[in-house]
Amino acid sequence: MEQLEFFDVPSPCISVCQVNNRGYCKGCFRSRDERFNWLKFSAGQKREVIRLCQDRKRRVLAAARKKQLELAFDDEQTPPQDSLPL
Repeated sequence: MEQLEFFDVPSPCISVCQVNNRGYCKGCFRSRDERFNWLKFSAGQKREVIRLCQDRKRRVLAAARKKQLELAFDDEQTPPQDSLPL
């Protein structure tokens, strides 16, 4: 038996409506189908979509941090231009 819902699950939309290279919204991390069918979803389905969006956001942020650390490490390994032999 599903629990009674007293409040609707709010949309995760933050009005940044652009799609990344994987087809997810850059603002809320929902897929196209998740965005278009939001109003048709049950409260349980909406909570599941929000959980998926949070996972996607964590992965995107982790990848960005990893890339930033790699760039910082590469900068530390590159000798300054003044010290390169001619």
